[in-house]
Amino acid sequence: MHALWFRTTTAAVAVASVLAATPASAFTRPTANGRFDYQIGGAYAAASGVAIVDRDRLAAPAPGKYSICYVNAFQTQPDDAVWWTTNHSNLLVKKNGKYVIDPEWPDEYLLDTSTAAKRTALMAIIGPWIDKCAADGFKAVEPDNLDSWTRSKSVLTKAHNTAFAKLLVQRAHAANLAIAQKNTSELAPIGVSQIGFDFAIVEECQVWSECEAFTDVYGNQVYEIEYNDNDRDADGNPIDPISFFNAACAARGSKISIIYRDRDVVPAGDGDYEYKWC
Repeated sequence: MHALWFRTTTAAVAVASVLAATPASAFTRPTANGRFDYQIGGAYAAASGVAIVDRDRLAAPAPGKYSICYVNAFQTQPDDAVWWTTNHSNLLVKKNGKYVIDPEWPDEYLLDTSTAAKRTALMAIIGPWIDKCAADGFKAVEPDNLDSWTRSKSVLTKAHNTAFAKLLVQRAHAANLAIAQKNTSELAPIGVSQIGFDFAIVEECQVWSECEAFTDVYGNQVYEIEYNDNDRDADGNPIDPISFFNAACAARGSKISIIYRDRDVVPAGDGDYEYKWC
């Protein structure tokens, strides 16, 4: 469910002031409006003009680039499902005795953030992943599926995931990593001021008309991804996928980094690979 947030200029200035007032830390944010490449589906050599590369936590950072470490922090990765169900079944969301899964990614179970004890137990697993991102040379971390409560069949709440996000921010900053808010416009108004995120990575905000929810908070440190399989607008009307990308570029391409990618973000050289930038 995508909520729309409309921010006044006064509110935007106030939040921008919070960003500016953030205490100096050892971590660095990615270059504002730096050319971005999303490589979580497989690493490959980035083009010379690319400044920022996002890769899975099990991949190596991109040499010479500002590298962001992708961590599925609120759901399981498909290849890890058996490990989670075998070793940490109590940390997975269940409804009426059955595991709750992401309907769009049916191999991903939702992690249970519903109590302080479970959040602490999850951090004992995910925290070391974040530490390894830093040890490997990444400069930032991208915790995915912040909005998992919307798929939890009411087991989780926004407050549960907000509380866990704060723990992720604390761990990332302790490891001298910046940390991104991933999607979830519902939390954008408190992303900086209450949770502590440093920048935003946003998918399909043009499709859902929610880009301003992020740019009003994070300014030009929003990194937008539009996908080549979005062939319907928010009202269900047929549309050419590239039109979303073109509209995004026209609206804010001079202010933030916007890219166009294939849904599975496969490596360059794969037949399904697609990448555009404006």
